[in-house]
Amino acid sequence: MKKMFFSAIATIIALSVLTGCTRTSYAIHTVDGRTIVTDGKPKESDTGMLGYTDANGVKQQLNKQEVKEVSEIPH
Repeated sequence: MKKMFFSAIATIIALSVLTGCTRTSYAIHTVDGRTIVTDGKPKESDTGMLGYTDANGVKQQLNKQEVKEVSEIPH
């Protein structure tokens, strides 16, 4: 009985850890001083745009000339 209980607890903890580590957020700092938080790593395109999914889950694009820096947000 105890072995089954501890196995279930270990499984729940492992799934919680894996779920928390699946997505990394990034901060896009623009030349005009804005900071945009993204869900996942922004993707550069050949058209000069930076595509990202914002914190609300909406897909957005930003001209790469407007971007000063992109940095990973530590968890």
